[in-house]
Amino acid sequence: MRLAYLGPAGTFSEEAALVQAAQDGAELMPMSSIPALVSAVETGLADRAILPIENSIEGTVSATVDLLIHETTLQICAELILPVRHFLLARPGTTLQQIRAVMSHPQALGQCRRFLERCLPGAEQIASLSTAAAVAEMMQSEDGSRAAIGTLRAAELYGAEVLAWDIQDQRTNMTRFIVLAEHDAEPTGQDRTSLCFTVKRNVPGALVEVLNELAVARIQMTKVESRPMKSALGDYYFLVDIEGHRRDPHIAEALARMAEKAAELKIFGSYPRHEIALESARIPRR
Repeated sequence: MRLAYLGPAGTFSEEAALVQAAQDGAELMPMSSIPALVSAVETGLADRAILPIENSIEGTVSATVDLLIHETTLQICAELILPVRHFLLARPGTTLQQIRAVMSHPQALGQCRRFLERCLPGAEQIASLSTAAAVAEMMQSEDGSRAAIGTLRAAELYGAEVLAWDIQDQRTNMTRFIVLAEHDAEPTGQDRTSLCFTVKRNVPGALVEVLNELAVARIQMTKVESRPMKSALGDYYFLVDIEGHRRDPHIAEALARMAEKAAELKIFGSYPRHEIALESARIPRR
């Protein structure tokens, strides 16, 4: 099995891919963009692709959600939730006092804002395409005053030294990944289903009319949000996650009733839930 992931090696996406590959026995295949991941599966280059879809601080990954809505019929067959850990990396022998600039992906810089303000208040922040690219560029540079925010995997790959551990502002920062394939998963009894829909008329109560079918069937909704339809201002897709599998009889009946009341309904897939207890997400400092 070949599993495509958002490269390069050393990114947080690769860490997620390594965890998933250990479960599936898959061979990893790095790709350069989120659309390329979907194309890899659709064209047979890969059997599955793992994509980030949501972060507990930054919110939804718009590129992934928009692909699910508009551009692919691939199904979600699995999910993975990982705690986000950021590390301050530098060339071996560098001290914190020498650092004058910090490089990383903009999201990583934002997620470490408190550490940077307190420990490196005068350091320039330089945006990179990925955390791994920042580490690679920092290590290739002869400027010993630069550091990078990255993963332990990136430190190992590029020979960087860890100056500070777990510098992320939020200890419970999580990223949720989904795995896309031609088909979704078989029912396990501990499943989640993701879908989107539009309402027939933009009038008061139209959204409630559709969602009420979940309440009537006593189906737990774990997420709801809106995304622009890219047609007219004020027109939205509504994205919903529910507990249960689309083949469960009461779920199937509720989805059928929702489809009758919605203008359009698309099921992204049903897959086993991956839960992380809050306690396990609290990462002690080294």
